[in-house]
Amino acid sequence: MKIKTASDAYIEKAKNLTQEESERLQSRMRGKLTRRLEDQKLDTIEALAIQLELDDEQLQEWRDRMREVSKKDKATKSDKK
Repeated sequence: MKIKTASDAYIEKAKNLTQEESERLQSRMRGKLTRRLEDQKLDTIEALAIQLELDDEQLQEWRDRMREVSKKDKATKSDKK
């Protein structure tokens, strides 16, 4: 996974997180992002913003896959009729 820079929109979202939301988001950080945060190459807000963006991308990919599964399921059901 290549670490990207945080966009301004996601930095704003990260700044508005509650303490609990920040902790939950940090618990989902993996690999390079966590190491960069620990090594202080990124500040916490930047790391949270990047994780928010990654989560949004993954959610969109999941939604796209579910749409495809749903389409295939509907096609299969209509073929059986």
